[in-house]
Amino acid sequence: MAGRALFLPHNGLFVVPSLSSIGSSRAWHLGATLRLGPRSLAATSISSYGFCRSALRSEADATKATQPEAFVLTTPLYYVNAPPHMGSAYTTIAADAVARFQRLLGKNVIFVTGTDEHGEKIAAAAAKSGSTPSDHCDNVSLAYRSLWKDLDISHDKFIRTTDPNHEAVVKEFYSRVLSSGDIYRADYEGLYCVDCEEYKDEKELLENNFCPIHLKPCVRRTEDNYFFALSKYQKSLEEYLIDNPNFVQPSFRLNEVQSWIKSGLRDFSISRASVEWGIPVPNDTRQTIYVWFDALLGYVSALLKEGEEPTLDKAISSGWPASLHLIGKDILRFHAVYWPAMLMSAGLPLPDMVFGHGFLTKDGMKMGKSLGNTLEPKDLVNRFGADAVRYFFLREVEFGNDGDYSEDRFINIVNAHLANTIGNLLNRTLGLLKKNCQSILAIDSAAAVEGSPFKDIVENLVEKARLHYECLSLSSACECILEIGNAGNLYIDEHAPWSLFKKGGPSSEAAKKDLVIILETMRIIAVALSPVAPSLCLRVYSQLGYSKDQFEALTWGDTKWGGLKSGQVMAEPQPVFGRIESKKEEEDGMKFPQNAPKQKKVKASW
Repeated sequence: MAGRALFLPHNGLFVVPSLSSIGSSRAWHLGATLRLGPRSLAATSISSYGFCRSALRSEADATKATQPEAFVLTTPLYYVNAPPHMGSAYTTIAADAVARFQRLLGKNVIFVTGTDEHGEKIAAAAAKSGSTPSDHCDNVSLAYRSLWKDLDISHDKFIRTTDPNHEAVVKEFYSRVLSSGDIYRADYEGLYCVDCEEYKDEKELLENNFCPIHLKPCVRRTEDNYFFALSKYQKSLEEYLIDNPNFVQPSFRLNEVQSWIKSGLRDFSISRASVEWGIPVPNDTRQTIYVWFDALLGYVSALLKEGEEPTLDKAISSGWPASLHLIGKDILRFHAVYWPAMLMSAGLPLPDMVFGHGFLTKDGMKMGKSLGNTLEPKDLVNRFGADAVRYFFLREVEFGNDGDYSEDRFINIVNAHLANTIGNLLNRTLGLLKKNCQSILAIDSAAAVEGSPFKDIVENLVEKARLHYECLSLSSACECILEIGNAGNLYIDEHAPWSLFKKGGPSSEAAKKDLVIILETMRIIAVALSPVAPSLCLRVYSQLGYSKDQFEALTWGDTKWGGLKSGQVMAEPQPVFGRIESKKEEEDGMKFPQNAPKQKKVKASW
């Protein structure tokens, strides 16, 4: 017989009193930290990233395998109630940078993204637009895939929760949890917000039971559903986080999870009797599986190989557990509490890490489809290009914290870093090489730098960038690479090869070495920055005389100094990144030179 359930409003889940008693609280051991403070390399010690080598698959494990080490990472499966916005694009851009970096390390990367397509809100959105839920999902899912193409997203798997193979895996997983004795029937009653897809506590509602987020009235509902015995896993989750303190990152997100679990876990509803657009419950086709219990399994079902029988074991054997779940902080509870307990119930391994990043804000407010203040990523790409969009959000937002978008800051950063520091340095160096050396390198880059500490400066920054990438400190990785460009600009300004060429003789020979040193620097930048701005880096590499196939075959080992050789022919100098004008500049018809004012010279000894 179904028991009477209480409604407790957190994240759309309906809970009943715990079936098992709450264990005594234990002290939390936070053995890992993630420094997300000032950008200064001096202030951000690489050693502070304690989780990097222990949480993500260790190199020692890789040596045991005969094949390249697997690295499976996922974005959330995005809800298709409306087209994609910049918030969802941000997660995917970050995941793509991580995927590209891991490929450079030689990992066998499986990058999973996709769309979550079931639930009452989807059916309502389809009805509002005059289409069927299926057609609505097809259209919005296509919009996501189109945007990912525009943003140079290199995903390996795109899963849709309406895929029949996914449905088969979900049903099998449900049945496995049911056989573990962790699903039972109960009923609940409460005030429900359709837009939030969750029950609300009356204390948090506005006058007349209006939702404080959507400013719409909540409706009272009573249903009987199936519940997952989350409370059974209270002690197991506590012990798991003690034994695996790097499971949730950044560390301050772990503190949130700690608080939730210590307050006592309650069982939650995993089915809906009033929602038709969903996967039927295997043991009761009058109900559908709750969208989160459904969507989380997309990380597993996505691993199925094409044409393979859609079984849970087949999917698990194709790459699970995931190395990294990248998510927004608003869905941390689902991924760091409910999902691990579900996997424990099914007897499956847990992912290595859940990383919850912050929100993107606009005018100080979180961007979201429901709030109607979204920043359209397609508009940004059409106006500024994918490289600019990717670079700005990864460079300027400390990954893990919130970040605010400003168009003026966007244009200033992109112009200064990509157009000036990188693009202008390459263009003027190639111009000098064409004018004085017929675009042919006079000496190997390894020989050109002999006797100069410049090589050590570059290689030190490359190593710091690598460590920052490994630690998911994407902003700091970008900063290190930009510092290489700054060092190159200072070097060429200090050595002034244009003046040396005019003197002729030994001075001219020194100038030829200087140009090779700068172009080798640009080659290394193109490799190191390729996870963040792949198209820009391809253009840089092409200017250095390499083919697209050679660029795509690069590894992180190619950041080692010495790639350019004597006799190599550089391409015709072409701008690799044009300066962006603001709307006001465009309207005023103002004209600016391609080369911005030179940086203030700082005396450097090379």
